[in-house]
Amino acid sequence: MVQAKTWILVKHFDGFPKDSDFELKVEELPEPKDGEVLLEAVFLSVDPYMRPFSRVRMKEGDVMIGTQVAKVLQSKNPAFPVGSHVIGRGGWRTHTVSDGADLTPIMPDWPQDLSLSLALGTIGMPGLTALFGIEEVLGLQKGETLLVNAAAGAVGTVVGQIAKIKGCKVVGSAGSDAKVAYLKELGFDEAFNYKTVGSLDEALKKASPEGYDCFFENVGGPFWTAATQQMKNFGRIAVCGGIATYNDTTPKTCPYPHLTMIFKQLKVEGFMQSRWEHKHPESLKRLMGWVKEGKLKYREHVTKGFDNMPAAFMGLLQGENIGKAVIAS
Repeated sequence: MVQAKTWILVKHFDGFPKDSDFELKVEELPEPKDGEVLLEAVFLSVDPYMRPFSRVRMKEGDVMIGTQVAKVLQSKNPAFPVGSHVIGRGGWRTHTVSDGADLTPIMPDWPQDLSLSLALGTIGMPGLTALFGIEEVLGLQKGETLLVNAAAGAVGTVVGQIAKIKGCKVVGSAGSDAKVAYLKELGFDEAFNYKTVGSLDEALKKASPEGYDCFFENVGGPFWTAATQQMKNFGRIAVCGGIATYNDTTPKTCPYPHLTMIFKQLKVEGFMQSRWEHKHPESLKRLMGWVKEGKLKYREHVTKGFDNMPAAFMGLLQGENIGKAVIAS
């Protein structure tokens, strides 16, 4: 018998998550049956989406949702041989028995010198989110100007770099001077710390006096209001996230954007990367290619120890990470 540690959502989050909202439990796993595999988590992901999704996709007492890179310890399924690695959606747990339906093998020919944790980040869901937001939603063209907020996060860092690969001007906003310095290192044309600028409007105007063709939106709140005012006519906005609002106990109101959207004839589209699941294999190969060529750089914020997952999650929501936040179990 294998024992699995799991993190349970004891109580739905009310405002910012607290330690008492989580409980560490141990469960005995049965032996794998025909068609099943036993997995051990190697790297686990914490992502901002878990905060809003926990309310709509989970009930109290469930294991926290999430993805992980796992190693196959036992297998009665020929598609997943012992010793191979997979991406699984088993949530916050150290071990899982799976029938394989929710597993994706790690891309073949994964380079030896590249950490498998990147399959949760730059060459995984966040990277795909960046790519599809730019290509499928925004239709970003060479020579255009793109604005991205939460730019030093797992998605934002990839958004900016792909836009540079496509020959665009890129402006990024982040929440610390260290993050701004990292964005400059990645090749962003302009970057600013939204917490220290006197005026968001002025900072956005200064970074791109001519305005913005495209806006990759990850934050919401006052930034949304300021950014929409700086869009060019016929500008396009990809709404990927709203991290500024995830922990609100009562919904925020902001100036209604209708007249700005009408006068500027803006196109606004919300999206999730799962819409283009049929393109995942080829898109992951493209991301991997850019990483190998040195065109797509990455940084990870690694927390050691499965027991520290709630702390890592709360740290993420407070903006402690540069790049992708992962747990090494």
